[in-house]
Amino acid sequence: MPAPLLAIETTPTLPKAADVVVIGGGVVGAFAAYYLARRGVDVALLEKGRIGAEQSSRNWGWCRQQNRDARTLSLASHSLDLWGRLSAELGEESGFRRCGLLYLSEDEAEIARWAAWREVAAQAGVTTHILDRHEAAARGAGTTRAWKGGVFSPSDGIGDPARAAPVVARGVLAAGGSVHQMCAARGIETEAGRVSAVVTERGTIRTRTAVMAGGAWASSFCRQLGIRFPQSSVRQSILAIRDAVAGLPDALHTPGVSITRRGEGEGHTLAISGRGSVDVTPQHILFSREFAPMLARRWRLLRPGGAEGLRWSHGTLRRWRLDAPTPMERHRILDPRPDPRLISETHRRAVALLPALRGTTVAAAWAGYIDSTPDGVPAIGEVTGLPGFLLAAGFSGQGFGTGPGSGHLVADLVTGATPTVDPRPYHPDRFAVSAWGKVAEF
Repeated sequence: MPAPLLAIETTPTLPKAADVVVIGGGVVGAFAAYYLARRGVDVALLEKGRIGAEQSSRNWGWCRQQNRDARTLSLASHSLDLWGRLSAELGEESGFRRCGLLYLSEDEAEIARWAAWREVAAQAGVTTHILDRHEAAARGAGTTRAWKGGVFSPSDGIGDPARAAPVVARGVLAAGGSVHQMCAARGIETEAGRVSAVVTERGTIRTRTAVMAGGAWASSFCRQLGIRFPQSSVRQSILAIRDAVAGLPDALHTPGVSITRRGEGEGHTLAISGRGSVDVTPQHILFSREFAPMLARRWRLLRPGGAEGLRWSHGTLRRWRLDAPTPMERHRILDPRPDPRLISETHRRAVALLPALRGTTVAAAWAGYIDSTPDGVPAIGEVTGLPGFLLAAGFSGQGFGTGPGSGHLVADLVTGATPTVDPRPYHPDRFAVSAWGKVAEF
């Protein structure tokens, strides 16, 4: 498991009705409920396990604009603005800080891509500094490499994955919403073709709007409704060293290994960017054609996994009943095993790159499932054919950093407010191969 997750209280009684029900208490679902509650919407946030216990607490904690896909850059920029306001709004520390993110490279082609991206960033008003050989060497003085170049994004930052979703969920409670942990949503009821209720293991909540923010579980949930949402997941393994080491950047990415400083005096998180295990599930097989281009681009970084995905059932194609326990109740928290070889390699690379880490040992290692869409862009919006049902899933490793902006966009769409960012690039209809709301050719 990652760092100890901040525990929060659960609303004792399930409401009989709510204006909106948000399904999934990760960072995106928590922010969606938070911004809805702040607008006076009666919202219930459902989580089958603990708030923030899956990928929302298992990531690096990076909140960045740097090297974002142009389609998600405005979402990332809006999120950083919202991250910056959050602690003051909540009245408690959210764990976010603008420390800047540093990228270093010995690959001239990679440096050229970063330089080209700066032109995209400039048009969006994002400041990024391209580092020449000397500047990169100065910023990377604690490493064993003579870097050819790099980039530094001063306005980007890092958050605390162990407390972000929980403190936001506390904000939902403070704003008048309700939060329900250990309460899985089993399905949706409809009247006249529109959402009319969410069925949970503890009872039914009448509502006209449901938001599916269930992370790696979203596609299997959508399948119960006849909605085809292509989703795949990769298991990433991460480790932490306990003691903070002086003189290291707060957030450093290199082709070999990346390092992030945790909270004050809490050590560092280490990972290899893009490396992961593909645990085959029925869902992987079903959507294999759509994900083939992405896998072809990343095949050098991915390795075949084992039966871990089958063990957790998040990629199931089975239909379940609303009056019986579902796979989500049998597996309250996705807690896959980290890859021991990858953990060992990550620590070895970090020690070789950063002499200050010599003598450190692995204090903890964990894994999480990064859920993705075929184009690497999240699905955010109302599903055509099922009024009142919105998706906010498939964040492809961007969910933590863009959580505030994504939740804010969901609140805009639900309340009919003018969206702060253009929602069109994220609409789930782009994945439709048959009519939404009807049983698709699975």
